[in-house]
Amino acid sequence: MADPREALRTQREALGTFIRAQRKLASLSLREMAEVTKVSNAYLSQLERGLHQPSVPVLRSIAQALGVTTETLLAQSGLLDPQDLPPATEAVIRQDARLSEEQKDALLRVYRSFVGPAEP
Repeated sequence: MADPREALRTQREALGTFIRAQRKLASLSLREMAEVTKVSNAYLSQLERGLHQPSVPVLRSIAQALGVTTETLLAQSGLLDPQDLPPATEAVIRQDARLSEEQKDALLRVYRSFVGPAEP
């Protein structure tokens, strides 16, 4: 039987690797991301190295800074089953700050009319 502590460590490391990769894709330094997220540079570095499991508010702040959904980071951290994630297109629509909530709802209705509702 696998050691649960080892599984948690592996999960933290995977989350840290994912956050680091997304930060680099966003062309953010650790210092810049710390400013945007209001999370200390040292703590972000520790998260990226898999030394800590961040809280949901910290994950939410990191997700917003990286332009990914909170659900994506929750899935990466093991707190959400990846099968529970919304389809990528819907997630992108929901994250688009250029759209009002009414526009997002309308666009999602049109999108779903073409592809059908998201599967449970």
